[in-house]
Amino acid sequence: MDIDTLLLPFRFAFMQNAFLISMIVSVPTAMLSCFLVMKGWALMGDAVSHAVLPGIVLAYILGLPLIVGAFAAGMTCAMATGYLSSNSRVKQDTVMGVVFSGMFGLGIVLYVSVPTNAHLDHILFGNMLGVEPHELWQAGIISGLVALALGLKWKDLLLHSFDPAQARASGLRVNWLHYGLLGALSLTIVATLAAAGLILAIGLLIAPGAIAFLIVRKFSTMLWVSVLVCMAAMLMGTYASFFLDSAPAPTIVLILTAMFLVAFVRRQIITRRMSMRRVEAALPEGPSS
Repeated sequence: MDIDTLLLPFRFAFMQNAFLISMIVSVPTAMLSCFLVMKGWALMGDAVSHAVLPGIVLAYILGLPLIVGAFAAGMTCAMATGYLSSNSRVKQDTVMGVVFSGMFGLGIVLYVSVPTNAHLDHILFGNMLGVEPHELWQAGIISGLVALALGLKWKDLLLHSFDPAQARASGLRVNWLHYGLLGALSLTIVATLAAAGLILAIGLLIAPGAIAFLIVRKFSTMLWVSVLVCMAAMLMGTYASFFLDSAPAPTIVLILTAMFLVAFVRRQIITRRMSMRRVEAALPEGPSS
């Protein structure tokens, strides 16, 4: 394969926009994935990503910007989950499963009952190759705000993720941190609508943090490693999809999955070697000659 063929994807405007939005959304999704992994909120990201569908459909019906409906639905799902789990004997993961499946079902019913020119597959799976300039600006502004907020408050959010009681005793506004993180999650999902869609957004919100968690030990390092991993996977997936004639979003998620498996195997090998070294160090030395 010659150099002209390798550079062919960069000559098309739709591919340039796909590469650009990949770099834009990779920053907030990767940073947020670190907090979701550490806090054990993987299912919360899945719940909110599915729950924004009825908000999008209602916003379309009312003639409102889709971003408004998506954000409102995402926050409604998050707050409803928190209220129900705090006021019932049912565990939070069960409540999240009930809430997000109910809202996703409502979105499907609304979508099929209202005549619309919107393509459901674009909402669910994204349309990176058809990204418009205004979507780039929208994703860029949201991504910048979320990344800035997470970068400024990452230490407070980390303490809240590990020990909410200690965070409260330290004088932090725990409720503000809690709902602020939920708000950042909802906004990030809105920013990824054009790139990954609702269903595949969960891969971007979990896999980069999980991969970085297996590679490094410090959380501050975990943040930027997850960004590099997510950005590399998105650029490689977008590039590969051009030659494979596949959709970019699922290709990106497959690459992230492969990266996770490699990181997992690497961690297993390192752990086994360290265990063997500890065993060898604990064995008594033989008699000297």
